[in-house]
Amino acid sequence: MTQSPSLQFKMRIAVEFDAPLAIVDGPLWTRRILHVASGKFDGPELQGNVLSVGGDWVLVRRDGSAELDIRFALKTVEDELVYFRSTGLFVASDAVATRIRSGEHVAPDEYYFRTSILFETASKRLGHLNHALHVGVGQRTATGMITDVFAVL
Repeated sequence: MTQSPSLQFKMRIAVEFDAPLAIVDGPLWTRRILHVASGKFDGPELQGNVLSVGGDWVLVRRDGSAELDIRFALKTVEDELVYFRSTGLFVASDAVATRIRSGEHVAPDEYYFRTSILFETASKRLGHLNHALHVGVGQRTATGMITDVFAVL
């Protein structure tokens, strides 16, 4: 018998990025590097800011889909540091991607943005984050992203 996992909402993270740097037509195609400018997170057990250390190292594939490599630091209102590491996929049609980049709000059901997330913290209060896989359901904004984070139970 198989067991289906359940999910528990942990937080919503909103991040703003600086203008991207791009390595166009590199050996793996196009790499975009987005530095975290600022951000906030809020959930039932933790709230705080995304520190401006880290970013998203996006590999745009030849078919237009994108591999995400997102890493940054969170600082809770209790001054606890949490390292956020995430990999995932962003898939959208050319038309939808153009609309997002132009600043237009695009409904999240018009594209696919999913990530797997691991946390690392020395906080005793938040130590359980170290021992669970999390998934993210993301939304793109013109200058950033919003991700709802769920623990896989």
